[in-house]
Amino acid sequence: MPPFLAYTDKGPENSPGVPLVLVHGHPFDRTMWDPQLAEFSAGRRVIAPDLRGYGASPVTPGTVPLSRHADDIAELLDHLAVDSFVLAGLSMGGQIVMECHDRFGDRIRGLVLADTFPAAETPEGKRGRNAMADRLLAEGMRGYADEVLEKMVAPYADAEVKAHVHRMMTATPPEGAAAALRGRAERPDYRALLTRVTVPALVLVGADDTYTPVSDAEEMHAALPDSALHVIEGAAHLPNLERPEEFNRHLAAFLTRLDENA
Repeated sequence: MPPFLAYTDKGPENSPGVPLVLVHGHPFDRTMWDPQLAEFSAGRRVIAPDLRGYGASPVTPGTVPLSRHADDIAELLDHLAVDSFVLAGLSMGGQIVMECHDRFGDRIRGLVLADTFPAAETPEGKRGRNAMADRLLAEGMRGYADEVLEKMVAPYADAEVKAHVHRMMTATPPEGAAAALRGRAERPDYRALLTRVTVPALVLVGADDTYTPVSDAEEMHAALPDSALHVIEGAAHLPNLERPEEFNRHLAAFLTRLDENA
């Protein structure tokens, strides 16, 4: 039976390097990770799914909690016979990574948390996410994409990067984005979980990120028992696309460490 999620699976299955699993943010798809797929699949297996409701994966209307996304990822990796892996996520993807660690942390060899934060949603934030879900269902994605483009990436970002990000946002099904927003509004608080993480972690953040500022990354770094923090200059919320060379350099060093300790 084919897996529920659409996905990209590149690189040698028998590589000695630990597999890398990449979880995209909202409202994007797996092409968000194109620079990382290109860089790292030469030497290791790299898997990037489209989350439920995004990209080429099926849409589930209503509410999709982070736990459902985590279970989808586990089911995909079971299908692919990937028992242990490094799990990386950006923004909502980072929160899904935290949920995955809570549910099947024994399979995870390392965590990469990029431009994300662990706290539960505030009452104001819940209202805001549900109101945005209503808006996307009523209006579609384009107006929202136009509004937030230069917060997702810095105003000075490369024009091709801006076009890619805008394209991903406008291609996302409104029903899928709305369901994820409603589910994310109800997420738990992951701050205590971070203090119990026993594997190495890498925390990355764009210096000009206003959605998840550097202070959020610093707090995660302080909570994690074994973590490295890198602030990427010249980037906002998507440093993996805005400054892929620097993002990849930090990720490569982290993966090398994990490979050597395997």
